[in-house]
Amino acid sequence: MIQRFVVSSEGIVQAANSVRGYLDACRIRGKELTRAVLVVEEALGSLVSNSSCGSGEEEDFIEIKTRKFLGNITIELSAPGTEYALEDNMASAAVVMNDEVGHDEQDQIRNIILRSLTDDLKYVHKNGINSIKMTIVKSKQKLFYMTVAALILAVGAGLLLSNLAPSSFNTGLDTYLLTPVKTMFMSALRMIVAPVVFFSIATSVGRFTNLSELGKIGGKVMGLYAVTTVIAICVGFGMFYLIQPGGSVAVQTMNAQAEQIAQQAKSGVSLLDMIVDIVPHDIVSPFLNSNMLQLIFLAVIVGIATGLIGKYSDILRSVMEALNELFLKITNMIIKVMPVVVFCSILSLVLSIGTDTLVSVAGMFGSFLLGLVVMMIVYSLMMILIARINPLLFLRKYAPVMLQVFSLSSSNASIPINMEACEKKLGISSKVYGLSIPLGATLNMDGGCVQMGIFVLALAKVYGVDVPAGSLIALAFSIFMMSVGTPGIPCASLVCLSALMTQLGVPSDAIVLIMGIAPVMSMFLTMSNCLGDVAVSSIVAKTTGEMDMSIYKDKTV
Repeated sequence: MIQRFVVSSEGIVQAANSVRGYLDACRIRGKELTRAVLVVEEALGSLVSNSSCGSGEEEDFIEIKTRKFLGNITIELSAPGTEYALEDNMASAAVVMNDEVGHDEQDQIRNIILRSLTDDLKYVHKNGINSIKMTIVKSKQKLFYMTVAALILAVGAGLLLSNLAPSSFNTGLDTYLLTPVKTMFMSALRMIVAPVVFFSIATSVGRFTNLSELGKIGGKVMGLYAVTTVIAICVGFGMFYLIQPGGSVAVQTMNAQAEQIAQQAKSGVSLLDMIVDIVPHDIVSPFLNSNMLQLIFLAVIVGIATGLIGKYSDILRSVMEALNELFLKITNMIIKVMPVVVFCSILSLVLSIGTDTLVSVAGMFGSFLLGLVVMMIVYSLMMILIARINPLLFLRKYAPVMLQVFSLSSSNASIPINMEACEKKLGISSKVYGLSIPLGATLNMDGGCVQMGIFVLALAKVYGVDVPAGSLIALAFSIFMMSVGTPGIPCASLVCLSALMTQLGVPSDAIVLIMGIAPVMSMFLTMSNCLGDVAVSSIVAKTTGEMDMSIYKDKTV
């Protein structure tokens, strides 16, 4: 949408009101709306103050372009004028306002805010026109949209090239462009796996070593989370052995190194050897070899010891949390290139393998969705048998919230939404949800357990890797511990799956088979994880007398 206003003080007011009305129609509320209008007003003031004449003639105008695309809301302001430094101009405008109005303290604060906000603005001067572009809302689903688009484009391009382009061209494209991009991404993922798993688990354990202090409510919350996690792992394994997704379509594509790894895995390792190998002979080798069982052992030991060393405990917790945040940030940076990697990976798969692989992946995804449905049934049965409450009413009232957390694709980002739903829709006391929801975002990853159980076994099948009973028990233990340390961020499951495949001897390159659907899976995972968190909160609240049943039964809220 494009609007024009005369370059004048009155034009600034009209333009700012127009922007406010547009943002209000886009359901921008509260502080976010105030912040946006504040920046727009000051940006408009800077444009007018540097206008070529500002006489109010028809040719002197302020043009406003508003755009909403894929969840992003952007506003571009432009007016004819001379080039200037945006930040300095906005700051000086605020200072002038101080002198004229006299509200010194308020305007100084306003000045500081504006100077900090100018980092989010993009200023361009071209052909006598000053333009300022700002992003008011950054879509939380941008990565999802871009990845899905990349997936569709890759499949379409792959089918076209397979049928129209000569095989020599396709081979060269795969060898010199697609495979190098894919390899670099996999190397980055392998680089980050060990520190992410170690510091996530160590930080989580370090926070909750004194579980006895959590009392009656904390004990029930932790116990139910442990039970649902074990059930989720069993559901994941059960779905795999029931449906048998995956196939041998990718065996021919393994390189010599991958085949060697697979053969080593087929030779099998006894359960006793696996248990003995959990304890590493040094601290460095688990990180160098990405040995997940050893890393988990080290993380748990470090986490427990952190709480037992007295005055240094707080310092070490802060250091570990800082390192955890650091490596999560690096993971986020790596994941941002996901659309490009998905395009290259899927295009490479279609060119080198064909559509059979895509059908195999679809079977894995279908099994995963069925597993999430089973977990929903499990939660409902637990609510009936343990808490004696109606699960249909629970699902009906929580369903709108499930759609919200689905779009967020992050358990951590969903914490305030789930807390609000617990209090206002389900009547759960803050004594319960104030503990259970943040804990669940860190410790309760039932959807992730279902996913890891299905996909790691399916990918092992794809690459012809046998998983004996002993390895299955060790795998279940690793999934349980990883669910405790899995970061609540989009696509974090890729890191965990990569680690689990290494443990079983499955080539880590197998992760590219499911990379294209990872953002979609992440949204379903978040929805399932949050459903489990709120279901457990409801059960604990009901059994401890911390639930207002009048609110729970009220169908109008």
